[in-house]
Amino acid sequence: MWWSEHVRCPVCGAKTTKEGNSLFCLGEKRHCFDFAADGYVNLATARASGGGDDAALIAARTSFLDGGHYTPFAARVTELLAELVPQGGTVVDAGCGEGYYTCKLASAGFSTLGFDLSKRGVRTAAKRAKREGLDAFFGVAGIYTLPLQDASVDAVVSLFAPICEEEFLRVLKPGGILIAAGAGREHLGALKRVLYDVAKENEPRADLPRAMCELSGETLSFQMALEGDAVKNLFAMTPYYYRTSKDGHERLAACHALSCEAQMDIFIYQKY
Repeated sequence: MWWSEHVRCPVCGAKTTKEGNSLFCLGEKRHCFDFAADGYVNLATARASGGGDDAALIAARTSFLDGGHYTPFAARVTELLAELVPQGGTVVDAGCGEGYYTCKLASAGFSTLGFDLSKRGVRTAAKRAKREGLDAFFGVAGIYTLPLQDASVDAVVSLFAPICEEEFLRVLKPGGILIAAGAGREHLGALKRVLYDVAKENEPRADLPRAMCELSGETLSFQMALEGDAVKNLFAMTPYYYRTSKDGHERLAACHALSCEAQMDIFIYQKY
């Protein structure tokens, strides 16, 4: 399997190989991790297991993304990666969730590995890859302790997920690429104006890399015409769902159509 040269044992750090339906490490103790029927493997350490997004959030985000509302964003990330990483290059989706972007990158010809602490999300991702006939690897694992060999991958994408600079630097090859993306200042402003009396702009993210070379930064903006469940699903997949008062929830429930701006800040970094 192509991914075996990249995936390492989360217990002892040894290289791994697939035998039957299990992942074995090549260390002295031959640690074993069984693949689930859906095609993913749980590589989360005991202290990091049991976290990640819940089933309701995964379902809402899957439905929303499958509706094509973030297609321009997925296309732009894929385009930028294609400019910097040769087709077939190894790309890690750190915090892959339900695997929407991971599978987009795999379908573009990249060798992709997706990791997330949410077992529900990774299960959904593996099912998606199998359904689409994609040879992508998915594992349950924390993005601060990726089960990957040192200096073994060509690129990492961190899309609406925390940037773990130290860990990304460890797994990237020299000259490797990081694409990090998150909410721009006006991202989902229309949604917030429904929820709150005063809708504040988003703050610039504070976790951008400091020990990598910034190659470029851009802001991608586009309008989304949302109706019915798409409005509810967008709300459910954002942090606002848990931070909004009962009154805000009721106002959103009464909103059946919304013209909403999407604005993503996209940064590209390179490992020295």
